[in-house]
Amino acid sequence: MHVKKAAQEYLAELHTIRHLSGHTLRAYEQDLLNWIAFLEGDKKGLNINDLSRSLEPKHLRMYLGQFYETHEKSTLCRRLSAIRGFLRFLKKKGYLSKDLGLLVPSPKAPKPLPQFLKVEEMLELLGAPDLTKKLGRRDQALLELLYSSGLRVGEAVSLNLQDVDLHDRWVRVMGKGSKERMVPFGVSTQLSLERYFQDREGLKSCDPVFINFQGQRLSARSVGRILNKYLVQLISTKTLSPHGLRHSFATHLLAAGADIRTIQEMLGHVYLSTTQRYTQVDLGVLLDEYRQTHPLNSIDQFKKSK
Repeated sequence: MHVKKAAQEYLAELHTIRHLSGHTLRAYEQDLLNWIAFLEGDKKGLNINDLSRSLEPKHLRMYLGQFYETHEKSTLCRRLSAIRGFLRFLKKKGYLSKDLGLLVPSPKAPKPLPQFLKVEEMLELLGAPDLTKKLGRRDQALLELLYSSGLRVGEAVSLNLQDVDLHDRWVRVMGKGSKERMVPFGVSTQLSLERYFQDREGLKSCDPVFINFQGQRLSARSVGRILNKYLVQLISTKTLSPHGLRHSFATHLLAAGADIRTIQEMLGHVYLSTTQRYTQVDLGVLLDEYRQTHPLNSIDQFKKSK
């Protein structure tokens, strides 16, 4: 069997069993094709028997090594993850006798703190859409729901009307791994959604919540463009991905005293350690405020200027 065919079988398994997103699957596919092309060199048509006989850990290190100076460590980790998963798949199927991916350590990638907006910046952003226009009313409802419920962008654009309970202010979300969760939203978001739905006639329960000007389901990429459109209007002119609204949601809840396990449940994180990143963010904000406002720091600055 050709290695490329085996790679397609592996990707199909990731789709049907692990329910990985289309974006992740496309990235993994490109990673595997690049690696296979590296192994093939000028000789095309690498098959499983060739791989079983000749593959060694050094081939993985050599492949990754060519990118160390030009690529982010996070990209290298993803490429190695794709290859490791594929090698585990081949061993499970009996194509390889041992899992060589375990012998190659992952590059140490820095873990940057999540980017988020301050509360006043978030309120300014939510007030930016022009509510005299239909698209403005849609945009405000979209931004409010992302921030009010901490949804992933993919989760928000996948919502149908039947997933939103306007009366009790709950939204049913299908998260990663097809895991369903219920997340609340506030009165302000309820009003924004009701105002937006009034612009749409003949709504059915299976209709998408958020649509573009052509009446089609809004894409995740479009959400990024919508957010950037309003970010440039902010006084602070910050750059932020749509995921930053989710980070803002978690950071603001934590700063207000919410229990971290409650935040974990609302975000749909499998591991508490993922949610605990926000405790570091909150500590960073605390330190900034301390340095800017504590009287002793003002005295220290005065002494330094003397």
